Amino acid sequence: MFGVPFTEIAPIVERSPEAARQLASRARRRLRGTTTTPDADLGTQRRVVDAFLAAARAGDFEGLLRLLDPTVILRIDPGTRPWAGPTTLTGTADVANHAATHGRRFASLCSAALVNGAVGVLAASGEGVLAVAGITVRGARIVEIDLLLDPDRLARLRIAT
Repeated sequence: MFGVPFTEIAPIVERSPEAARQLASRARRRLRGTTTTPDADLGTQRRVVDAFLAAARAGDFEGLLRLLDPTVILRIDPGTRPWAGPTTLTGTADVANHAATHGRRFASLCSAALVNGAVGVLAASGEGVLAVAGITVRGARIVEIDLLLDPDRLARLRIAT
C-alpha cells in the first residue's frame, strides 16, 4: 500500500501485519470490481453457517470469534428501514459483538439457505422474509456477510421452496 511496509500500517488500523495485508488485498479487489470467492464445498459452508447461527442464538461471543476470519467485514443494507448503527463493521470483535448482541433476538428466525449460489441465511416469520444474508466462507471461516434488511428489495425476492 503506497510502498509502506505492512508492519507500519498494522498499528494504524489496529490489526496484525497479516490482517493489514489482507485488508489491503480486499480493498484492491473491491476497487478492481472483483469479489472474494467462497469455498466451493457447500458442505463446509453449511457447517460454518450452522455453527455461526448456533453461536449467535446462544450469544456465544467466543464461539463467534472462532468462526470469523480476522479481516471479516459485515455490510448492512437497511434500505428504508430506520437504522441507528453503522452499516459496515470490520474485524472479529465488532462482527462477533453485533452477532452475539442481536443473535439471541433474531437467530431463532434464521435458517441456512442458498443465497446467490452459496450458503447464507434467510430470516423469516409468519409475516414474510425479514432479512437475507449472503455469507462468504473461505478456509472454513466467515470472511464476508452482506445483510439485506431493505423491505422494498426483500419484497421483490423470489424464494425457491
